Amino acid sequence: MWSKTAIVLFARSVAGKQVTTRQPIGPKPAMAHHDLDTSTLHQTWDNAIEPRLRIRSGDTVTFQTMDASNGFYDPALGRAVDDAPPFAGHPLTGPVWIEGAEVGDTLEVEVVEILTGDWGYTAFSPGRGLLPDDFDTPHLHRWDLRSDPAEFLPGISIPQEPFLGVMGVGLAESGPHNTAPPRRNGGNVDIKQLTAGATLWLPILVDGALFSCGDGHAAQGDGEVCITAIETPTTSTLRFTLHKGGAPAELQFRIPGPINARTNAAGWFATTAHGPDLHASSQMAIRYMIEHLVQNHGLRPEDAYILCSVVVDLRISEIVDAPNWIVSAFLPNAIFT
Repeated sequence: MWSKTAIVLFARSVAGKQVTTRQPIGPKPAMAHHDLDTSTLHQTWDNAIEPRLRIRSGDTVTFQTMDASNGFYDPALGRAVDDAPPFAGHPLTGPVWIEGAEVGDTLEVEVVEILTGDWGYTAFSPGRGLLPDDFDTPHLHRWDLRSDPAEFLPGISIPQEPFLGVMGVGLAESGPHNTAPPRRNGGNVDIKQLTAGATLWLPILVDGALFSCGDGHAAQGDGEVCITAIETPTTSTLRFTLHKGGAPAELQFRIPGPINARTNAAGWFATTAHGPDLHASSQMAIRYMIEHLVQNHGLRPEDAYILCSVVVDLRISEIVDAPNWIVSAFLPNAIFT
């Protein structure tokens, strides 16, 4: 739509045919910037939630987002992992209504900037994560994110590459839905490559798109194996562009440069595991990596597990030579000083 719209209809000849062209008079409206704070959050996907903001294609929005614990592990509060309440869903900022968005359209989201908070945490509890039965007690590590790289332990520091673990549109299905599993709408995809400069495309499943985001991470390994990364509040700026039709079946994305740019310079150490089950082989590859970190770097097993979650990348190295597939776990040498 054009402000003070004036449409001039005029005819011109193209290839011998008369065609009618609509041409706007007056300047195209400037793309707007908006801000959304954390005063109202939602912790389920539910297309009945009223939009907090309405924007146009081309607008940018700066989202304030809470960490996955919704502030429970804020260091100022001094809370312990034993006191954590049951997970109630990711606290999400939104929804945002995009004018003109209809089912079957495509929402392009450009990640303009992501700034972390001053603090973060990584935690796990028995019964959760890739190794639910390997640890009998919960464990919590707090991070000071005011320096980059962020120190884990003496001699080990993790470069910050912040991204939003949850970015998604409203689901077509009515009612509340858990935010934990990723879905066709995107959601809790935890794709570490969606840092500043990345662009993703989402299928629009409800009119208005109803985009929400949250679950900021300062760093993460591919797999997020202990079930948390370096969880942190963020200030995240995204640009939205609506494309009519052409919705992808599921999320697609593009990144502007090399994967793992900040940890790729000093080489890698990898463990591997084979078998007919990719999930079981992923478990074994991480167990072997934990053994390596304990035996060769002097870490406690629980610290090794946390380190795997924030920096070790799981990869499918081979999936065609039945009956066994190969999963590899890659540890960057650059984190050791």
